[in-house]
Amino acid sequence: MSEGEYKIADTKGRFTMAVKDGRQLNNVSWSEGRILLSNRRIILAGNDGKKTIALSDITDLGGREDGSQAIASVSNYLSLRLDEDVMLISASDHEEFKTAFFKAMLDENIVKAKHPAVEGGVVTDEKWEKARLKVEAESIATALQSGKFVELELDEISEINTERQTVGGEERIVVQVSHVDGQTSVETHITGKERDCKFAKSFLAEGERRSEANVDLDPSEKEVLMALYSGVSPFEIPAFIGQDVEDVEETFEKLIELDIVDEVRTRHEVTLNSRGRNIASEAMNEQ
Repeated sequence: MSEGEYKIADTKGRFTMAVKDGRQLNNVSWSEGRILLSNRRIILAGNDGKKTIALSDITDLGGREDGSQAIASVSNYLSLRLDEDVMLISASDHEEFKTAFFKAMLDENIVKAKHPAVEGGVVTDEKWEKARLKVEAESIATALQSGKFVELELDEISEINTERQTVGGEERIVVQVSHVDGQTSVETHITGKERDCKFAKSFLAEGERRSEANVDLDPSEKEVLMALYSGVSPFEIPAFIGQDVEDVEETFEKLIELDIVDEVRTRHEVTLNSRGRNIASEAMNEQ
């Protein structure tokens, strides 16, 4: 490896080109071999030889490329966009490799952050400041120049949006991350190089997917959820909504199983997580 280059991941897996010069390939076959990831490049070594991809050539991540049966049969892979080409990499330890990939793309990169940009639904007067990124398996940590340390945990993210804003006299993409800080709903805004914003959003979007409010609750269960959302203590909910204690306890059990609330301690104290807040907010909007 060249000076300043270091290894981040070394694993086995499969890889193939799915799109070449903007055209989807029909006769796709996977090559098996070694996948080496450094802070500068990915090396794919198989029976057909070695291919090197500079990280600087990766412009974005794509979605699934199920244009052929060979690709559709593989459940997990990274789809790397290289201008008009798309390379698919399916590592044997997909989740670990995916985290390593985002580390390679984002770790130690300097961006600008505003935290909290919105707190409890109210826009703050916080200023933009420099921040250093660090990728973990379940979060992106941002160390702000002022000394603040903000952790964007996937399980606490409810929504991600992007918009163009003028920052420091320049028009930039701003990634707006809605999440929970302690017990408060906040937004943290991140901006910087467009490429950094794209990959940060791609990593954090997993949290948004986890919090999607696609569950079927009956009216009494929604009542419990809305009471929690309004700040009612779990122990006071039966009297507050006029339900039997046993029925509320059964609802708590269901919400825990659905990963809508987190259990604080047995008999039952619970607290809404990000997914639960999304569902409760939707339920209240339906009233």
